[in-house]
Amino acid sequence: MCRMRAIFKPMTDEQRLELKQMCGGSWKLVLRFLLAGEACTRREKSQAIAGPGHSIALTAKGAVYSFGSNNTGQLGHGTMDEESRPRLIRSLHGIHIIQASVGAGRTMLISDTGKVYAFGKNSFGDAEFGPLGNKFVTIPQLVESLKDIFVVQAAIGNFFTAVLSREGRVYTFSWGNESKLGHHTEANDLEPRPLLGPLENIPVVQIAAGYCYLLALACQPSGMSVYSVGCGLGGKLGHGARTDEKLPRIIEQFQSLNLQPVVVAAGAWHAAVVGKDGRVCTWGWGRYGCLGHGNEESESIPKVVEALSNVKAVHVATGDYTTFVVSDNGDVYSFGCGESSSLGHNTVAEDEQENGQVNVLSPKLVTSLKQVNERVVQISLTNSIYWNAHTLALTESGKLYAFGAGDKGQLGVELVANQTERPNPERVEIDLG
Repeated sequence: MCRMRAIFKPMTDEQRLELKQMCGGSWKLVLRFLLAGEACTRREKSQAIAGPGHSIALTAKGAVYSFGSNNTGQLGHGTMDEESRPRLIRSLHGIHIIQASVGAGRTMLISDTGKVYAFGKNSFGDAEFGPLGNKFVTIPQLVESLKDIFVVQAAIGNFFTAVLSREGRVYTFSWGNESKLGHHTEANDLEPRPLLGPLENIPVVQIAAGYCYLLALACQPSGMSVYSVGCGLGGKLGHGARTDEKLPRIIEQFQSLNLQPVVVAAGAWHAAVVGKDGRVCTWGWGRYGCLGHGNEESESIPKVVEALSNVKAVHVATGDYTTFVVSDNGDVYSFGCGESSSLGHNTVAEDEQENGQVNVLSPKLVTSLKQVNERVVQISLTNSIYWNAHTLALTESGKLYAFGAGDKGQLGVELVANQTERPNPERVEIDLG
């Protein structure tokens, strides 16, 4: 059964045995590790990613479309022109892309052979692209510093990038300072380094990056667990305090809640987890109600969202003070900051600001997505404190819908004169199935 999984097939016998040992010594545990990674990252399936001002869409066959802001070449078309409609990245012809990650002005793509391609703003110095220095990269370029690592996922946070290898090891770069992500190197050391500490010998199936912190979903023989490392402001590391963590530290609260994490999401200042039983936990800064507990209080340890007690969640997405939850029947709930109409609610909620911003303090059904008459399987939303937010919703058959801010073309739909956002989901003319 392991041999049927895409990332296991090309491994040598030696690599397979090494993975078996790391997973706990049994092929059953290896299979659980492989399936967990596929489930939480939609590996080998269609995906949509809402970045800061631009969007990336992957088809089930591994083709990549991009649209929106392109001021640093982050769309990968060889130009710096905005695109208001999805456009195929033709230079990737023949390369099967399985995963994407976006940041402010930059994009990273992962191929089925474990190669990493990056384009846009080269803000982290020369090491990522070699001799190109700080020039903007307008077409996908192979990241040479990662060529010896078979990468299956990337996560772009503020001031750092993290990648996950097929063996479940986490590497980070551009945060070399010992007080940040577990490296005993100089701050200007831009080479990818393995994350030190407890996760050196525990396989990770998913990583998620927020503002100066990283979450890792680990697969241990005793079950799934979540580790956090980095900046602890707002309590977003989940340890009951607001202090930084130099090395990854397990979030113990899930054991107290008897909850097996299966999906993690890292917003700019808050985080969320979906449990195997469908419960949702949130923690961190509670501004605008983004934790879904009916108030704006912060939580320094994971807390179950009681308002979703009758919902079995399968997916969660977090942004800048916003959260979306997808249920097993395809219903979508959102809560938090309502700026730029990115929550999908076109009605007045509990807290309306003078500028017309509508905040939602408790989970609210996104009724506008019910009208698409198809099960939603993935939500992606802007995770940046510097951009107006937009949201992408992907259905089971590969249809894509967009709403929120569209001033840079990031919705992939035409806006009428003087319109800068769309409050209701609009079909993007692209088939990702």
